[in-house]
Amino acid sequence: MAANPRLEINVGKIAGNTAQVVQRAGANGVNIVGVTKVCCGAPEVARAVKQGGAAMLGDSRLENIARMKEAGIPGPYMLIRIPMQSAAAETVRLADYCLLSDVVTGRILGAEARRQGKTMHVVIMVDVGDLREGFWPNQIPGAVTELAAVEGLAIAGLGVNLTCYGAISPDENNLGLLISLAEEIRKNNKLELPIVSGGNSSSLGMLWEGKLPGGISQLRIGEGIMLGCETLERAPLPGLHTDVFTAVAEIVEVREKPSLPIGRIAQDVFGNVPVFEDRGIHQRAILALGRQDVIFDGLQPLDAGVEILGGSSDHLLVEISGRKAAVGEELRFRPDYGAVLTLNTSPYVQKVYFS
Repeated sequence: MAANPRLEINVGKIAGNTAQVVQRAGANGVNIVGVTKVCCGAPEVARAVKQGGAAMLGDSRLENIARMKEAGIPGPYMLIRIPMQSAAAETVRLADYCLLSDVVTGRILGAEARRQGKTMHVVIMVDVGDLREGFWPNQIPGAVTELAAVEGLAIAGLGVNLTCYGAISPDENNLGLLISLAEEIRKNNKLELPIVSGGNSSSLGMLWEGKLPGGISQLRIGEGIMLGCETLERAPLPGLHTDVFTAVAEIVEVREKPSLPIGRIAQDVFGNVPVFEDRGIHQRAILALGRQDVIFDGLQPLDAGVEILGGSSDHLLVEISGRKAAVGEELRFRPDYGAVLTLNTSPYVQKVYFS
C-alpha cells in the first residue's frame, strides 16, 4: 500500500517547465535562477531544474543549499533570502551569490570570505516600492561605493523583489528604474554589473508578452517553474504544466452527520470561532491530513463530489454527498503554492518523485 499522506511530484514536468522558461528568457538575453525553496531543496527537484537549463539554483534556506550540494547537484548557488550576520560563515561556505541590503552585513560577509579564501558575489537589492528588502534608489550609489571597497566581496549586480510583500506589479517604470540605476553604477563606479535581477515569477507575464524591458539580465523563478503560472493573477502560462503536484490522503472515517455542531460554539483548536452552514444531514469523510501538514485553503479536490469543510491539526473533513467513498480509499487534491510549500515542509507527508 502506498504511503499516506503523500505529495506526488512530477519532476519530468518540472524539467519541461524549466526548459520552456529558460528558452523564452534566453531569447530575451535573460538568465534564469531556478528557485527550489518550495520543495525544500529536494535533490530530485534540483536535478530537474538543472536538466531544464537553469543557469543557477536559488534557495532561501542555507540548509536546503547544503542538502543539494551534498547530493552532488552542481551550482552555482544563490541565497535569495537576505543573509543573517550570525550565519555569515555558512553563507560564504555554501552560497556563491547572495542578495544583500545592508552595508554592515556586507562587511561581515567580506571578512568571512577573506577568512575562507573565497569571494562572495553579492546582488545589491533596491526597493522600488514593494517595501520588503532593499536600499532606497537614492541610497544605492553610496551603498555601492562602500561595498565595493570591502575586500572579499564582488558586486555582481542590482536586483529587485516585487509582489511578495506589497503585491506591487513589475512594470516598465519600476524595472526601468532598476535598469537606469545599473547603468549609472556601471558608468560612475566602473563596475560591470552583469546581473540586473528583475524579480521573480511575477515578471513572467511581461516575458511571455514580450514586454520585459531590455537591460534585465536575470529572473529568479520558482512558482512559474513549479506550478506553471505567473504570480500576479495566477494565470497559467501557455506551454507550461500546471499539474506538477498532487496531494493524496487516505480516508479514515465515513459517516452521515449533521452539518451543524451540537452545543455552544466556542473557539476551535487554533483560537478561531467557526461559522457553519446548515446543510442538514450529509455524508462526510475524515482524511489523515491536517493543518500541521498543509494549508487547507490551498487544496482543490480532484475527485468529483468532494468539498472541503475544514479540519484540525491532524484531520481534514470533506463532504462527499455527491459520491460513494469508503474507509481506506484515497482522495486527491491539486495544491496551490502555499499548500505545496507546507506539504513539502511537513515531515509527516511522504514525497514521491516520478517522471
